[in-house]
Amino acid sequence: MKTPDEFWNEFIEKTGRDNEDKCSGDLTFESQGFQNDSKVTLILSGKKTAFFSALSSFLIDSEPLPLSGELYMVFDRSNNPVCIIEIDSVEIVPFCAVTWEMAQKEGEDSSLNEWKEKQKENLEDEGNILGFSFSEDLKLVYQTFRVVYTNL
Repeated sequence: MKTPDEFWNEFIEKTGRDNEDKCSGDLTFESQGFQNDSKVTLILSGKKTAFFSALSSFLIDSEPLPLSGELYMVFDRSNNPVCIIEIDSVEIVPFCAVTWEMAQKEGEDSSLNEWKEKQKENLEDEGNILGFSFSEDLKLVYQTFRVVYTNL
């Protein structure tokens, strides 16, 4: 496999992007092992085109919010780069206002209720670690994206 730098340079060369374009970060979707690879498969198949993050996590870690147009390198469980995604849109939405149309773009659940149950559990776990509490009004950062490069 290619190193991240080799993968990025190949992306720039093969897509004709500007050499000044920068990678905004790495994504593993906070999953380990086979779970991460299943999410990567969803991304590569076009079934996963969005994800949610707790706004509190950005604020606690003093991280800037992502912006439309930013590029991220996605890694598999072996820490190999598999694709580059571009953020299409970023929206702040309360947990209680997430629609099925939004949740479906994560490509992982069969209903809004299933999505809410899983997300609530994940957000409670994250909040216990970082120091925020889950509530129905908890603000989420909803990001949509598209794959702009893969060499698979």
